[in-house]
Amino acid sequence: MRFRSRQRREEPEINLIPLIDVLLVILIFLMITTTYSRFTELQIQLPTADADRAQQHPTEIVVSVSARGVYSVNKQVLEQKDVTSLADQLRSAAGPAGSGQQPVVIVNADAQATHQAVINVMEAARVAGLSRLTFATQSTPQR
Repeated sequence: MRFRSRQRREEPEINLIPLIDVLLVILIFLMITTTYSRFTELQIQLPTADADRAQQHPTEIVVSVSARGVYSVNKQVLEQKDVTSLADQLRSAAGPAGSGQQPVVIVNADAQATHQAVINVMEAARVAGLSRLTFATQSTPQR
């Protein structure tokens, strides 16, 4: 028995025509994108403002909360820890109601202070009618 065929096997050859076609398409794509790269920069002129800086800075009320839950408003320690007494103190620190701009309440809370103590400050500011509230933080040192 003969298992070998008489036909001679053809050697595989690489067809270069599709490879050249693909390379030409890539070359055209690269040429088009590089010609448009200079148009990606927008030439704009920003408007100028002639307004003066704000003459009045808003009044700041600094509320500090210690780790033990002791409150102080503008460096005056409060004896009571309830929301109503804190709201009364915030109202008196804000001054008269029609005095212009509403003051900003800055909350300086210790990292170990309870969440409830900070919420009490927020609630007292709401009761006192002070809606501008911000929290002071400390940035970590760069290493």
